[in-house]
Amino acid sequence: MDIDLARAWVQAITVAVGRHKDHLTQLDSAIGDADHGTNLDRGFTAAAVAVPDLAPDTVGAVLSKAGATLISTIGGASGPLYGGAFRALGKALDTPAADPLAFAGALAAALESIQKLGTAAPGDKTMIDAFAPAVAAFEEQVRQGTDFAAAAAAAADAAEEGMRATTPLQARKGRASYLGARSVGHQDPGATSTALIFRALADTAAEA
Repeated sequence: MDIDLARAWVQAITVAVGRHKDHLTQLDSAIGDADHGTNLDRGFTAAAVAVPDLAPDTVGAVLSKAGATLISTIGGASGPLYGGAFRALGKALDTPAADPLAFAGALAAALESIQKLGTAAPGDKTMIDAFAPAVAAFEEQVRQGTDFAAAAAAAADAAEEGMRATTPLQARKGRASYLGARSVGHQDPGATSTALIFRALADTAAEA
């Protein structure tokens, strides 16, 4: 992960969220506030504008700027959760380039940030159900000696599997938890947007 790849990743997320914002909002209308797609689209669009204006000397500067922009432009819980995750990534990557193992550690720090703020665990039907397996898959691939792109692809696959696995779960955290058993049968919007973010990373790394 270098500065150019970090910039390209933010841009790719923006494109993916824009393409899927109506689907994200549709998912959120079933078990949330029906604004997840709109909020994320606004936040990442702002981040995509803010990041090119930087003259960064580290990967972390790019990702921290994206995180700060998300926090300031996204309403509800998504801004602090996603913004905090990107800021944690940035803090851990204070270098012009990061090898796969360093990026794995940064992803773990991002996951810790989300869990600390949202107090959710795997199985609670939240973004954690996609984020945690993605981090585990990335680290496993790195420790097996695969390159960044292959590890990112494995992480995206794991995130999408975790996303789909939220459908039969009953929500125990967030707005959806208020619905109790009625949350069963709906795919979690936060897990869905998380999967988009990891797929954007995989696609960007593959093109680099």
